[in-house]
Amino acid sequence: MRYPYHILVLEDHPLQCAHVCDMLEQAGFAQVDTAHSGTDALSRIGHSTYDLILLDLNMPDMDGMQFIQELAEHYPDILIAITSACSPRMMDSASHMARNMNLTVIDCYAKPFTALDAQSLGKALEQRSHHPAAPPALPAESLPAMTSAMLDAALHTHQIEPWFQPKCSLRTGKIVGVEALARWRHPDVGLVSPGVFLPAITEHGKDHALLIHMLGGALQAYRRWATQGWRIPVSVNLPTHLLDDATLPDQLHAHVIACGVPAEDVTFELLESSQTVDPGLFFMGAGRLRLKGFGLAQDDFGIGYSSMHSLTAVPFTELKIDRAFVSGAAVTGTLAAATITAIMLGKELGMKVTAEGVESAEDLEFLRNAGCDYVQGFLIARPAPESELTALLDRELCPSSTTHMH
Repeated sequence: MRYPYHILVLEDHPLQCAHVCDMLEQAGFAQVDTAHSGTDALSRIGHSTYDLILLDLNMPDMDGMQFIQELAEHYPDILIAITSACSPRMMDSASHMARNMNLTVIDCYAKPFTALDAQSLGKALEQRSHHPAAPPALPAESLPAMTSAMLDAALHTHQIEPWFQPKCSLRTGKIVGVEALARWRHPDVGLVSPGVFLPAITEHGKDHALLIHMLGGALQAYRRWATQGWRIPVSVNLPTHLLDDATLPDQLHAHVIACGVPAEDVTFELLESSQTVDPGLFFMGAGRLRLKGFGLAQDDFGIGYSSMHSLTAVPFTELKIDRAFVSGAAVTGTLAAATITAIMLGKELGMKVTAEGVESAEDLEFLRNAGCDYVQGFLIARPAPESELTALLDRELCPSSTTHMH
């Protein structure tokens, strides 16, 4: 097989560099260039277009981590893979660093780089090339300053709307629910990135308004799906600090009852980006949501304010493992250990376990073997408007380890 990708190998040792190039060429990579230092590599990237940089970590003039930092700052769209004689923990650390700098890491390979590694790299690149592209979202600099009035108008006119991401059962292959995620269709500039407008929502004190708006949209979608014969439970994100208002569970319950939707088919995902002023209010609010029949999910487990104490003290029904641990778990020992531990913990505490951020068939198969219940991620389906999710429900498929849902 011939791969159309342009690869740059960054390796300071001439013999090892030649060996990696041989493995790549034998695997079908016809366009392979080399660089023996980070400075040389950056110069080459400035004059040529590369799909992927395969780099060593331990180099004299600019080590691999410094190079990754430069790449993230100047060339963030180039994919990277790591091959090194460093320890697996060191490679995992470099990979984690790169992902946190918004680079895409295909994989890590221990030296010596083998023919099987080269074949694996080719398959990973091929798989990635078949993923559906996300709709373009506008960055902050494309927007006027977001004022409180602008956000109120966006909510009132339904410019901000729920898009739905399916949650799929690994046991049955069926869609078992959807998570409602806020998207803003700005009339002048197009689709606005959630990473841009959600901080503004919090800054202007609109978290409660957004919660009620998203809950209303999710309940309406639930009812429309029900008329077509589908019972699709919905999940809505709830910023934890809103539980400072002791009446919030009553407000949410009133909305759900008024729409005629069973409380058991609504789950509130407690976001780990905030916490209550008084821990007692957190435990009271979470407990009262469960008493009213709602599902309760610990979102983004492993980051933010999540703790063993809250996990054991709150009657959560679902544990959602953050994508930071899931993405790459099939090939990264430390991530695999953390993910397996989280799955086992959730099971022991009587919760269903959902893995977020599933983007590769290898990670999907790893999660299935590890006993995870549900998965979400781009491999299953990207967040989509209600109409597109309805079309997806018509097919109601979940990928096996070799089949993708687009």
